[in-house]
Amino acid sequence: MRIARGALDRLREDLFHDAFAFRPLPPLAADHRLVRLLPGRAARYARWLPHAALVAFTGMVMLATVGHEGGLLGVFAALLVGVPMLTTLFRPVGAWWMSVGVILFTSTFGGYALGPWSPATFFSHLVVMLVVALRTRPRVAAEMWLLTGALGVFIGVFFQTVRPYYGFDSDLFQMMLLSGVLLFAVAAFRGLRESKQQVAAQVAVTEVERSRRTVLEERTTIARELHDVVAHHMSVVAIQAEAAPYRVQDTPPELAAAFQTIRENAVAALTELRRILGVVRSENPDAFAGPEAPQPTLEALPALLGNIRSAGLAVEHVTTGAVRPLPQGVELSAYRIVQEALSNVLRHAPGAEARVEVSYVLGGLGLRVINGAPNRLAKPSPGAGHGVLGMRERVAMLGGAMTAEATADGGYEVAAFLPVEPAGEAAA
Repeated sequence: MRIARGALDRLREDLFHDAFAFRPLPPLAADHRLVRLLPGRAARYARWLPHAALVAFTGMVMLATVGHEGGLLGVFAALLVGVPMLTTLFRPVGAWWMSVGVILFTSTFGGYALGPWSPATFFSHLVVMLVVALRTRPRVAAEMWLLTGALGVFIGVFFQTVRPYYGFDSDLFQMMLLSGVLLFAVAAFRGLRESKQQVAAQVAVTEVERSRRTVLEERTTIARELHDVVAHHMSVVAIQAEAAPYRVQDTPPELAAAFQTIRENAVAALTELRRILGVVRSENPDAFAGPEAPQPTLEALPALLGNIRSAGLAVEHVTTGAVRPLPQGVELSAYRIVQEALSNVLRHAPGAEARVEVSYVLGGLGLRVINGAPNRLAKPSPGAGHGVLGMRERVAMLGGAMTAEATADGGYEVAAFLPVEPAGEAAA
């Protein structure tokens, strides 16, 4: 009883509740393959191709009905079969009920030519069910098919004695068999299309989540590295403030108190920094060195290039401008950007040659890592493709600009500019 009640509730929801609600058939999507293949104005018209096809087919059925019946009877029969088909463009479920009404009307008042399963009525009802099945959930197709069969049995049992039709039972069997096969094919096609759309949507969501996770991981890495940099400098400040009074003879009490205050503030800031940012080390506390081992800078770039060359990548290194010390955060980010760019070349462009350009310019540091086309015989390694996101995050953190794009010869180029204020350079 519970199953039957649930089936009746679903049937009422699908075919009875707001059956004649206005649900216009939408045009083809702008990114549909057929629309993309056509030029501008033709593409706009192609979006209405399903509507035009249904109207054209309906017109053919109506003309064939008029030609077969002739006279006013033919026009009336054409309207009976054509109106439900056209109504599927706006009220699909209501169009099916109109087609059911046409079958009841022709079985009651029509002769053999206008019988319930005459060629015109047969094709009209079949097309209506197919269009409704394409526009609604799959279970609606099964419900329409079952109700159509029940309607045919009802007409055969109760109306056969009043207005018999030759071969009526055979027509009902043919209608149920053909409509069942076609409705199953339409439901399967619709289910396959919806599955592909859901998979594509899920892939897009997964890609967004993966990108977001990559950005968060990169920010965590940056926080860890900056924690090391800041903690190192704060430790130096605290040590120098503690040792300063002993380097001056007869230190005034006010000066000694000032150095003591500086040391206490530095130690407090260092403690607070470790307390707040220490949580980013909790997953793998041994993965990063402590403050006594600062992060790499551009001075370590030759060693990095040597390791890259030993891995089989030919790298040319060019430095332009006056080499000068930069803030440690800038040098750390520049080192990581070059490291990630060269790693991408190893993974995605095996056999290619790379060039690293480091430019010390007024107001900042310029980086350019470019590689040629990969060797066609070499197979690139698969990757998540999110290394560029990490580089962009580092550049954005420093307020710089970055481009990453393919070159005309099939290679790839990563260019970044890291701004440095003159005051920051002087302090460094």
